[in-house]
Amino acid sequence: MENFRWAVIGCGGIAEEMALAMKNEGKSFCAVAGRTFGNAEKFAGRHGIRKVYRNPSEIFSDRDIDIVYIATPHNSHSGYINEALRFGKHVLCEKAITLNSGELEKAAAAAGEKNLVLAEAMTVYHMPLYKRLHEIAASGTLGELRLIQVNFGSLKPYDMSNRFFNPQAAGGALLDIGVYALSFIRWFMSAAPDRIQSQVRFAPSGVDEQSGILLMNSAGEMAAASISLHSKLPKRALASFDRGFIEIYEYPRADEAVITYTETMRRETVKAGKSPEALAYEIRDMEAAVSGIRDEMHLDYTRDIMRIMTGLRNDWSFFYPEEKPKEKPEEKI
Repeated sequence: MENFRWAVIGCGGIAEEMALAMKNEGKSFCAVAGRTFGNAEKFAGRHGIRKVYRNPSEIFSDRDIDIVYIATPHNSHSGYINEALRFGKHVLCEKAITLNSGELEKAAAAAGEKNLVLAEAMTVYHMPLYKRLHEIAASGTLGELRLIQVNFGSLKPYDMSNRFFNPQAAGGALLDIGVYALSFIRWFMSAAPDRIQSQVRFAPSGVDEQSGILLMNSAGEMAAASISLHSKLPKRALASFDRGFIEIYEYPRADEAVITYTETMRRETVKAGKSPEALAYEIRDMEAAVSGIRDEMHLDYTRDIMRIMTGLRNDWSFFYPEEKPKEKPEEKI
């Protein structure tokens, strides 16, 4: 496979993880830009990155860069994605890939026009375990899918200036952790959900703090998701079929699942991949897609999830500052 040249925008925790994953793959980012030049310089020093740019735009115009990895707050993603695509760069962007489906559809169209790979860094789509479970489900051994239950609850410090609760940083449970639960659901469903109901609780800052979501698709497959930023829940997921059910703990980066066959209650443990290598699987799949070997980035699923999340927030009348229409000034008579 070709030796692709990567750059990173953002110097936070997930960017650190990705830089280490790159190292373990025998690679390194070629360039970095961050919120401040000082942060980018320190990041570069820790990870042996040769080029440090003061402005992300310099990354986009760098002809020696093939793939841009974006690891900045949600509300900055769309601008960076569109500029990267304009300069002919492939893009892997952290979740949630954009604020809403309108932004994503615009970016997807631009990527399609230029034959570029645009993808969300969603671990669920790349873990070997999920690829194996998809094969098992598709084989018909378990019968038809009936119901999915999935939880993700974190107990974050109740600080409204923290990015998790700050609307100016596109905070809220749905975009930050709900995207994992919905991606798990979409992975197993045969079609995107088209009937969705929910309940939501808002934090004092106005962002969604907690929600319960019910989903159903045209095949009658149903799902229930519980997400929270202020209530600890196990990262547990269950997919129930006619003849058995799959249980997974720590599902965002899972490498083990247990299948129980309901007729005999026989339990089978399925293992595939390694949780610590979750980001390496993203790197490998992204490079395979860019090279044309195979495309397992699942932008179609990402678009489905973004449409669901945008619809939920519309139902909740919850919009980020960037999405609120500006009031027209009163006309003088």
